[in-house]
Amino acid sequence: MGKTRLEAFSDGVIAIIITIMVLELKVPHGDDLAALQPLLPVLLSYVLSFIYVGIYWNNHHHLLHTVQRVNGGILWANLYLLFWLSLVPFVTGWMGENHFAALPVALYGVVLFMAGIGYLILQHAIIAAHGCEDALLNKAIGSDSKGKLSQLLYLIAIPTAFWYAWIAGAIYVLVAIMWLIPDRRIERVIAE
Repeated sequence: MGKTRLEAFSDGVIAIIITIMVLELKVPHGDDLAALQPLLPVLLSYVLSFIYVGIYWNNHHHLLHTVQRVNGGILWANLYLLFWLSLVPFVTGWMGENHFAALPVALYGVVLFMAGIGYLILQHAIIAAHGCEDALLNKAIGSDSKGKLSQLLYLIAIPTAFWYAWIAGAIYVLVAIMWLIPDRRIERVIAE
């Protein structure tokens, strides 16, 4: 099977995720900047989550450039990733509505961690479907130290949220900043 249906489905799900998140933003009751103050945690959590979903969409797009054919393993791995991404609006809203309280911040980290695991599973499914050692993606990602560091930081942030939620939030921002710098590994290998 070709990859176009997988790409179209994934793009549609990600677009819906972003739409759900933005619909959770409520219009302030008032016409001055002070009216925005109670909504600031919700807005900040939305911005962070929008960036995360955008990072996943961008990297997913590049990842699928390495795919020649799609099998059942790739389809299920992709669904696993999309499942965890579909929970981002829920944890985003919960975290923002509760002003970055410990449990919502920790659960936000769990969802980010599991989405990261989903992305790794999808990478491995693509590599396995394309002949492991010779797979274009395998050559591009190498040891994937950036992905491993991200997962480690999530694992640090999750329990940290119960003592210092703001530190956990700062770790989530740090991971997002790490991934905002475009990952050119796949583009370089494809160009060669």
